[in-house]
Amino acid sequence: MEEVEVPNISIRMFRFLSNLSHIYFKRFEYCTYSPNVRSCKPNTDGISSFENLLANIILRVFVWVVAFVICFGNVFVICLRSCVGSENEHHTMAIKSLCCADCLMGVYLFFIGAFDVKYCGEYNRHAHVWMESLSCQLIGSLALLSTEVSVMMLTYMTLEKYVCIVFPFHHYRAGRKRTLCSLTSIWALGFVLALAPFCDRNTFGNFYGRNGVCFPLHSDQAEKPGARCYSTGIFLGLNLFAFILIVFSYSSMFYSIQKTAKSARQTTFDLEVSVAKRFFFIVFTDAMCWIPIFLLKILSLLQVQITGTLILWVVIFILPINSALNPILYTITTSAFQERLRVCVRFRCMDNR
Repeated sequence: MEEVEVPNISIRMFRFLSNLSHIYFKRFEYCTYSPNVRSCKPNTDGISSFENLLANIILRVFVWVVAFVICFGNVFVICLRSCVGSENEHHTMAIKSLCCADCLMGVYLFFIGAFDVKYCGEYNRHAHVWMESLSCQLIGSLALLSTEVSVMMLTYMTLEKYVCIVFPFHHYRAGRKRTLCSLTSIWALGFVLALAPFCDRNTFGNFYGRNGVCFPLHSDQAEKPGARCYSTGIFLGLNLFAFILIVFSYSSMFYSIQKTAKSARQTTFDLEVSVAKRFFFIVFTDAMCWIPIFLLKILSLLQVQITGTLILWVVIFILPINSALNPILYTITTSAFQERLRVCVRFRCMDNR
């Protein structure tokens, strides 16, 4: 069956073939419909193999490393922000909310690592059940929730900063009530986007269970049109718009600071260079994370053959880049937070004497 497309393939077709030991398909995904066979070719789609949920041994190890780094970094920042007071309480609320969203990506990776261990050596026997299971759907929705809330939170924080820097004399300043309302709205929208595919199976099909890692990044011919439009709207609609908005906002902020500092002294020039470096790294990490995802989504829509290995590297390494670096970029490296931390440590040391 190596050259045969089987669009209506079902697990019932192979249920009673108890003596079948070897089978050869055109696609690896067909192997999941014959769980009792001892050998199935092709034996991998680049994401999963006949034996393991994660085909690549390097990624099987690093999924745990990346998950730990993300969770530790974000929990550490939440604790630091809680212990070290801040003059801008509303900004701190947004940072903590961003850390919570990013931490969910680490939780998602921990789950993928745990199920990889669970199915180690016999993944194909459980593959079909796994991708159809509620566990896979919930884990996939957790990853999408993390991704979308993080994107919207970064956009919200960028626009807040944009208004303060480009329009310094504008009367708009977010109060506690408005900040809480904005953050709650972002989380509510994130939950709606992540849970919408559960509402209509006929439209979305098995939206999260298209592959072993339960993330709806890649589109193929078997995907339902509704699911394809939905994932395209999220990744090439909402997320691309947010990325363009962030790049434009930081470019405008840098131009505004540069314009103000033209006739300033050397200290102001040094500050401008420092701000420029910070803005560059924020935009650069966003670009590193999202441009490969945009390209991957466009290529999959154009039906360009994409190896599963590439998709797996994107999900395990590239997608979580922002989740791992956001705590550093938005807290640990900021001069204001470092100063507050120094003052706090100094006072604690004096109290202990």
